[in-house]
Formats: sequence, C-alpha cells, structure tokens
Amino acid sequence: MSQLRTIQDENLTTWLPRLAMHGGPRFLQIADALQAAVVDGSLKPGDRLPPQRQLATQLAVDLTTITRAYDEARRRNLLEGRGARGTYVAAPKVELTSILDLSMNTPPPPDGVDFDDLLKQGLSQVLMRADPELLMTYHLAGGSDSDRKAGARWLQPMFGDLDPRQLVVCPGAQAAIAASILALTQPGDVILAEPTTYPGLRAAAAQFGRHLVAVAADKHGMVPEMLEQACRLHQPGLVFLNPTLQNPTAVTMPARRRQELAGIVQRCNVRIVEDDPYWLLADAPPPPIASFAPEQVYYISTLSKCLTPGLRVAFVLIRDAQERERFLAALRSFALMVAPLTAALATQWILDGSADGLMDGIRNEARLRHRMARDILAGRYSGAGDGLHVWLELPAYWNSSQLARAADSEGIAVTPAEAFATGGGSVNAIRISLGSIKDRGRLRAGLQRLSQLLARRPESFSTAVV
Repeated sequence: MSQLRTIQDENLTTWLPRLAMHGGPRFLQIADALQAAVVDGSLKPGDRLPPQRQLATQLAVDLTTITRAYDEARRRNLLEGRGARGTYVAAPKVELTSILDLSMNTPPPPDGVDFDDLLKQGLSQVLMRADPELLMTYHLAGGSDSDRKAGARWLQPMFGDLDPRQLVVCPGAQAAIAASILALTQPGDVILAEPTTYPGLRAAAAQFGRHLVAVAADKHGMVPEMLEQACRLHQPGLVFLNPTLQNPTAVTMPARRRQELAGIVQRCNVRIVEDDPYWLLADAPPPPIASFAPEQVYYISTLSKCLTPGLRVAFVLIRDAQERERFLAALRSFALMVAPLTAALATQWILDGSADGLMDGIRNEARLRHRMARDILAGRYSGAGDGLHVWLELPAYWNSSQLARAADSEGIAVTPAEAFATGGGSVNAIRISLGSIKDRGRLRAGLQRLSQLLARRPESFSTAVV
C-alpha cells in the first residue's frame, strides 16, 4: 500500500500565509491560504495536514482559530477527516475545476467582513423595527419616506444634501433604465450612446423599438462636438452615459468633459440618463454630470454593482416633479415596487452605517485585485486601479470573439468587445471582471492562465477553436 505523504513542519511556509494584523479573521486567512495552495497545486489530494495543536503552535494562534480554519476548509470541500489518521487534502470537487468566470461585473467579497453575520444582523434589525405584515404586502412605487431618506444619505457623497422627495426607489438599475426610456422616448426615437456601452441599454432599446446611435468617444469619453452634431441631426429622445469607470472601457470622464456635455444637452434640450453604478468605487471621481445640469439629467445609482447583486435597489434622482411622475408611471407599467424586505434591508444598512463599512471593504478588495491584475498582465494592463473590471486591448494576432472562445476552451470566461458594441464595429478588446471569482487564489490562477493564453497565437490551438 502506498504511503500517504505528510506535510512536514519545514514545508509549512510554502502554503501558509503570514497572518496579517489587518488582514481579516485569522481563521479565514488560513482557509484562504489552503484553498489557494490547492488551486495552484502546492497542496495535492492525499497530502496530510499537521495536527491542529501543532499548527496552532507553529502559527502562534489559539487552537480554536485552527479548528475554525479547518472547519471552513471542509465547508469549501478542501479537506476531509480520516479519524485518528488525521486531516487530508480532499480529492478535487466540481468547485475547484469549474470555469473561472471573469465575465460578470459583481462586487468582490470584502476581506475581513463577515457577510453572513452582517446579513443576519441587518434582517434581525428590520424584523425588530418593522411590522412583518408591511414587509409582505404591496407598496406604492417609488419607495417609502424612509427608503428615500436612505437614498438621500447614499447619494450625499455625490451631491451633498438632497431633498428625499426628488428620489425614486427602483428594483435595480436595469428597471430604472427601462423606465427612463419609456418616459423620455417614443417608439422609433433615437437614443445616443458611446460606441461601446452597457449591454442592458442595448437590450432595452431593442425591446422597446428605439434606435441606438453611437457618438464618437476618445480617451476622455463622449466627444462634445460629436454629441452636439448628433443631437441636431437625430433629435434624440435621450443620451445615455456611464461616465465613471465606464462599462466596459473603465474610462472616468474628467470634470471638464462632463461640464461640456452638460452644456450641450442644455442648449439642445435633451435629457441625459446618467448611469453611475461605480462612482463610490472610484478614486476621487469628478462630480456627476447631474451636478452641472440638474434639470436635464436622470441620475441612477444602484446598490447591486457596488454592494451585492442581491440588493436589487437603485436610487434615481429626478429634480422635476412632473418628470418624476412620468417616470413613476412608466416604472409601474412593468415593476410595481422594490421587494419590501429588500428595500428595508438596504435602508437599514445605509442608515446604520453597515453599507459604508461594506463599501469600504469592497473598495479595498477591488484595488487589491487590480494590483494583482497589473502584476500578472504586465505590459497589457491599462486600468486605473479601481472599479470592478479591466478593459484589455488585444494583440493584433487575436480578435476578441476568437480570444473569448479560446479562453472558454481553457475554462475561462471573458466578455468580448462585440457584446458592448453600439453599432458599426468595435475595438479589439475584452472586458475582464475582477470580482466574480470569490477566492483570490482562483482569481490569480484565472489571470495567469489568461496571460499565458494571450502570449500564444491562435494557430497554436486546435482547429476546433476558430
């Protein structure tokens, strides 16, 4: 019978982290290091781990910390106990070999934040303070007074003090975009957007029979002269902009460009729908366009993209009361309300400060992941170091759809530029999302495999990948 290998004391440093004072709970640091070692092959199925007391001594932590770390690793299907024989690295499970998803823009799990505990505490406070019957019945569209006050608090970093009555609470940014289109345009109308833009806009415009027309952009975003020309030529129903960490290009439009665009829509009497999900993730972002043209802009800020996708709550700032009513009428045609329990949880977190703490953790985690991407994609990374994604221009020997198919064949999902094209072609690039892979070790493995793939030419693949 073959001997099972034992991880000796002198080899512990090959996989264990240096426990950081501010690196989050120590048991999670240990569990994360275990998972990273299993993913990169430093630990292999059948490797025996040290006894818990021995490891506690080695790391100068108490036994409870090691017990919790091992329990967490078992929960992730990394370890298995074999009674008196000890604890061993488990055989690979589906989770370790599943596709590495770099295609979905979601907030990364913040280090040092116990999300399960945060959720339990938030719901406990909601149930303690609210009438359960009110959480399970119909509500008027647009949010309660408390929800609007929470929205005003959430938007304070962008605008300072706001009148909560100017806010509408929506079940997510996509619903807000759809309601904006219905409120501001008629079938057959033109919507202006940048050459690469949020796919949800494309889907909504096509569904409602509106025509999306691209306006040229440069390294600072939509070009003012081209916007004015397009406004006069097409008489659009609205202009759609995502000026902060734009999806997908990650461009943040400077303040002067925002002012110029605001001046143009004022002169042409056109509304802007400013979709701004990443403002709080950006490093010192300029004021929103809505600051420069308050009456011309519908401003949308969603919690789904910067806190967690499960919070389908977006706040829409519409200054004019009549336009607000028109927007609400459009919203009610397909979405009566935000789920009351979801809205109540969002409001609780915002007003008790939990959302700010979660936001800080996500912001720090996102920047750490950008540093990882910059190191691994050296020479190709061109991000700003914040936000949830990187826009990666490809070498000439790859095109984006071809690269996406090749990556998929190697177990990596990325999004090609074609998915964002407004029309008339697209740049040769892919979007890489940095938050959708929960574990940093798996993210590192995905980025490394992608970097290796980029260095190879398409002809090195089988003819099945074309």
